[in-house]
Amino acid sequence: MTTVNAAVLRSVERGLVVETLESEAPRAGEVLVRMGAAGVCASDHHVIHGSALLPLPAVLGHEGSGTVEAVGPGVNHLKPGQRVILSFVSNCGHCTPCRSASPQLCDTNALTGARQFDGTARLRDAEGNEVFQMSKIGVFADYSVVPAQACFPIPDDVPLDVAALMGCSVPTGYGTVVNAPGIHPGVTVAVFGAGGVGLQAVQGARIMNAARIIVVDISESKLEYANRFGATDRVDATTVDPVEAIRALTGGGVDYAFDTFGSTATTQQAVDCLGKNGVAVIAGLAPLGDRAGIDLVDLVRKQKRIVGAYYGSASPHETFRTIVGLYLAGTLKVDEVIERRYPLARINEGFDALERGENGRGVVVFE
Repeated sequence: MTTVNAAVLRSVERGLVVETLESEAPRAGEVLVRMGAAGVCASDHHVIHGSALLPLPAVLGHEGSGTVEAVGPGVNHLKPGQRVILSFVSNCGHCTPCRSASPQLCDTNALTGARQFDGTARLRDAEGNEVFQMSKIGVFADYSVVPAQACFPIPDDVPLDVAALMGCSVPTGYGTVVNAPGIHPGVTVAVFGAGGVGLQAVQGARIMNAARIIVVDISESKLEYANRFGATDRVDATTVDPVEAIRALTGGGVDYAFDTFGSTATTQQAVDCLGKNGVAVIAGLAPLGDRAGIDLVDLVRKQKRIVGAYYGSASPHETFRTIVGLYLAGTLKVDEVIERRYPLARINEGFDALERGENGRGVVVFE
């Protein structure tokens, strides 16, 4: 057994509390990871406040990196001492999505949820009760047993705080853009939301050589911050109608609009700001039950398309491989996104900063 310090959510009313848990050793096909860093992400915030559901009690956190401490039976491609990015979708390799080049949509992963693939939990609290792990990895803990499929080895010259963001916000934002259907150099782009995912979408558009990259947010500070990552224009949605502003900037509408925030309002605006043959890509997760009103006549007459994008619309491991290479080449900025670092004991401060809409990302650092 391994003693684990972890941020546990037992109820929405109580919020995150750091507790001492006990972890079993990794079973067949699993790995014990000593965590290095974990990102403070809006998806965790949704769970904390009840707008996304997870069986409780659970260790939250789905964006992380660390070092392999031990491997379970049958794990031959990983070894202790390797540094890894953790994927929040561990694919089974056998279901229809996995066999159809969409492992990020793995059916088995979705069915087993916050339990490991064998349907059980590895963590127990002081009373011996099961404690689940968000996305099977629960990275708000100093140690975590995870599926071996979650681990992507990285070179030592990628810092662990940088690698943590490569587990979610970087591949989601970058991949959503570069894997958008039909995208090519010279397109005009609007990005709704200048948070962690939005900034990486801006970088994806820059790397794709978009002719114009318009960022929409309700924070002037975040809009100015987005300029560092490649935004060419910014629209403050608190002072102007963003749809009208985008149409004015582009002479009728953008080729691609990316909703990285996820809400009724931003999805509607992403569709409405498109020009003819435009594509709206929805990557941000809205609260459960949210629906957007779409002008169906406009959708048909302008031949618009609406596409959902999950985890960058591609195999996470292949995206990890790409973004690690871009980062080491100096093309993709990740260090610059990290504005705040916290020990695990101060994790709630990170979510307070997220609620305030502070620029950049916060990370929990374990070492």
